[in-house]
Amino acid sequence: MTDVLMLSLVFPPDSVSTAQIMGQLVVDLEKYGHRLTVITTVPHYNPSLENEKDQPMQSKWWKILYRSDFHGIRVYHTYMPRKGQNILLRLLSWAFFHFISIIVGLTVVPRPNIIIAPSPPLTIGLCAWLLGVLHRVPFIYNVQEIYPDIAIRLGAVRNRWIIAFLYRLEKFVYSKSSKVTVIASRMREQLLEKGVSNDKVCIIPNFVDVSDLVPLPKDNDFSRQYKLQDKFVVSYAGNMGPAQGLENIIDAAKILRDEEGIRFLIMGDGILRESLRRRIEMYGINNVVFLSYQPFSLMGQAYAASDLCLVPQAVETGFEAVPSKVYRIMACARPVLAITDQHSDLARLVYEASCGKFVEPGSSETLADMIMSAFKNQSEWKKMGSAGREHVVQNYSRETVTNQYHVLIENLISGSGNKVICQD
Repeated sequence: MTDVLMLSLVFPPDSVSTAQIMGQLVVDLEKYGHRLTVITTVPHYNPSLENEKDQPMQSKWWKILYRSDFHGIRVYHTYMPRKGQNILLRLLSWAFFHFISIIVGLTVVPRPNIIIAPSPPLTIGLCAWLLGVLHRVPFIYNVQEIYPDIAIRLGAVRNRWIIAFLYRLEKFVYSKSSKVTVIASRMREQLLEKGVSNDKVCIIPNFVDVSDLVPLPKDNDFSRQYKLQDKFVVSYAGNMGPAQGLENIIDAAKILRDEEGIRFLIMGDGILRESLRRRIEMYGINNVVFLSYQPFSLMGQAYAASDLCLVPQAVETGFEAVPSKVYRIMACARPVLAITDQHSDLARLVYEASCGKFVEPGSSETLADMIMSAFKNQSEWKKMGSAGREHVVQNYSRETVTNQYHVLIENLISGSGNKVICQD
């Protein structure tokens, strides 16, 4: 039996996309005969109250370390304040997570045969490398977003000394990892341009459970609750931060305020939530239903209530990430309107799947025009939604992708990790 240790900043009962993906991945790896252990934080980023009840935590080291069971898998949680609380406290807790992860990885969990570390943050690669050195085992660095590039593009990091340090750290983590997995081809190209060796970078996309998220009727409990069943619903669900450029969507809603048949449904949370809410109030528009994160159990109904699902990326951020929500939308057979750069992996996916269209970010007028086009040609866009469902079942199902991780783990442990088993 192979012992696999996963280090992840987010994990169920957090319900953010990366947490859900990693939760499903460890469950499936257990089915392949591996024994999984997870080191993560306490729920702090979009936690699901439902999931927290189903996955109760017990204190192990008095308010320092907690233990829970996730489908029989041992999960260790370090303290982390919930999103939105004191920023200094969160930074200290973030550093604390890395420190405790190393201690727990050396003293509490079974000695691993391999380590998996999904980013962000970039620094989690350091923990994985150090534990890998001390245990003399390989580690897989899973790149969900390319840092520090995306943080620099968004202006989150401006100090040139910090930027230089982060680039050196990035190079170090890539060089020390046994394998670097990325979720899309453009991301792989970027890492090759950064000097990462060709045989080290492997594409394993994110996935969706196509048996869990399925097409549902538009007229359902969720749509009736918010009086959406008779409207053309344009929806967004997810993080509300600088990387999404959601102001563009609110401005498009303002342009379409007099179109009685159109409603905007915006669900989620993040550092820009309040400013977006104030923007809606300032415009005095009433065509936006503005909700917090919805329980995962309701997401199928929420997407079913939607006629057009938005997947936005801020200007020039589409080259470092692919939002996982696009696979969920496709699984629900809903058409995608991507707001992204034309050469991004997201735009490429939408084109290859014929599941929708894309517009360049930054222009609310162009976005409003495309929404109106979809409103007037609903039958055409419904066909795109069906095509998306078919594409995701064939290429991004949970079973297909988790098997790739299983094979990669087996190859690395056997010493044949450079064999090409990932997508090109």
